[in-house]
Amino acid sequence: QVQLVESGGGLVQAGGSLRLSCAASGSIFRTLALGWYRQAPGKQRDMVATITTGGNTVYADSVKGRFTISRDNAKNTVYLQMNSLKPEDTAVYYCVAGSRGVDSWGQGTQVTVSS
Repeated sequence: QVQLVESGGGLVQAGGSLRLSCAASGSIFRTLALGWYRQAPGKQRDMVATITTGGNTVYADSVKGRFTISRDNAKNTVYLQMNSLKPEDTAVYYCVAGSRGVDSWGQGTQVTVSS
């Protein structure tokens, strides 16, 4: 497992942008698939975006064309650029990492989008 620490959440108006960052400990970062999940109040935790070691990405339909996941192996960091934010994007966002499935979770960062 690796330790994951998210940052970059906050309050933003609808239509605005935020960039989430997730810094990871350990030298195995580049060998791990990475991703972001989110959980809104009263709802289940859902996948938002994932990125493989080779840079292949997958997005939830609800964020396609608005969110971009990227990784910087030199900095042990994964990012989530969120544009054209909507009130329904309001949630706690979690960074995840793993070799087969999700092995590690961050503590989460709150994103609130006001209308």
